[in-house]
Amino acid sequence: MRLAILAVLFSSCLNAAAANLSAIYKLALDHDAQFAAAREAFRAGVEKRPQGKALYRPSVTGTANVRATRDSIRLLRNQRISDSNTAALSVVQPIWRMQNAQSAQQGEVQAQIAEQQFRQAEQELLLRVARAYFDVLQAQDVLVTLGAQKQAFSQQLAQTRRSFEVGTVPITDVHEAQARFDLTVAQEIAASNDLEVKRGTLEKIISREPPSLARLDERVTISAGTVEDMTKLVELAPVDGLAVILARLNQQLARHEAAKQRFGRMPTIDLSATASTDRDVSSSVGVTQRERRQEVIGLELSWPLYQGGAISSREREAAANLSKAGFELDAARKQASFEAREAYLAAMSGAALQTALKQALLSSQSQVNSTRRGFEVGVRTRVDVLNAEQQLYTTKRDLAAARYQTLIAGLQVKAVASVLSEQDFWVLDKLLRD
Repeated sequence: MRLAILAVLFSSCLNAAAANLSAIYKLALDHDAQFAAAREAFRAGVEKRPQGKALYRPSVTGTANVRATRDSIRLLRNQRISDSNTAALSVVQPIWRMQNAQSAQQGEVQAQIAEQQFRQAEQELLLRVARAYFDVLQAQDVLVTLGAQKQAFSQQLAQTRRSFEVGTVPITDVHEAQARFDLTVAQEIAASNDLEVKRGTLEKIISREPPSLARLDERVTISAGTVEDMTKLVELAPVDGLAVILARLNQQLARHEAAKQRFGRMPTIDLSATASTDRDVSSSVGVTQRERRQEVIGLELSWPLYQGGAISSREREAAANLSKAGFELDAARKQASFEAREAYLAAMSGAALQTALKQALLSSQSQVNSTRRGFEVGVRTRVDVLNAEQQLYTTKRDLAAARYQTLIAGLQVKAVASVLSEQDFWVLDKLLRD
């Protein structure tokens, strides 16, 4: 009984604990519909490999039929009834089919494409989970900051009204404080809606209501990595990025297709063997039974001499697609390089922005304190205090946003270079706290 109670308590504690990034990723692996579709596409795509190899192997076909025939001749009042059945077994072994060699290589390339597309889906899932997770945290931070700002402005509004009632401040100060408070209320409503949208995005990925999430430790300085490491990733992206690898494989696929269409003019030679049995039973005046067995083996030559210009047309089509694949590979390299540099700059600027905003936060806090003292001695107005507090809370939001920007940009660089993995989430988990 005690063990059962302890088990229930332990389970409750686990359920109450905030989920970290790795825990959310495990849920996404099991429940994300987009990733599940990619997994099934991978399973289907790798079947192109055995289908290509099958072109080298013999094909065996069995046929059978049963027929009953009844002929009536009214003039002679005669009737003939016959029953027949046929069974045959055919085997065809390709001997010389240059197109088959290209088709088999295409099957191998298509299987590789399926594998790389699945790897790309894994990278995208990692990045989608991270973005959804940190978007929720950022939306929560914004909502908390606006709540604190609303409370501060509410106190300022109450104090301003009391001061107006005793005649120490003009009505314009009351209007200013009321306007700041009302604006903050509106912003809080929008932030609450934004949080629900962000939670909905995460819910779509894990197919359940998001649990309580572990939060980013405010004491930790966020860094995407060293400049040297990030530079290596930027250089790696246009070479080994999955988008580039896929474009390269598509070019190989188009090259094999062009070769296959060129070989479409070539003759083909097959070894064929057929064994068949025909049995016929007929009756008119008497009953006649006949059975015939036949075995045939030989070589079959087929040569497409002319097909209305279709062969030449398919050659031109394949050549154009090969040229297109070359341009797409060049575009993929440029795009990967651009995306990697863009994410790198975002990561570096995010890190620099954090440093600047931390100093700005200290300055804003000092400004609020000095403005409040100035107001107490009569050298500052209530509006000055509101402005200083507004700046303080804006700086807090911007600092939190810069931290998340740095994290996501660092992951984005790794994703473009196709080196993002679950281990990166384990590292980020150390920056989180319940």
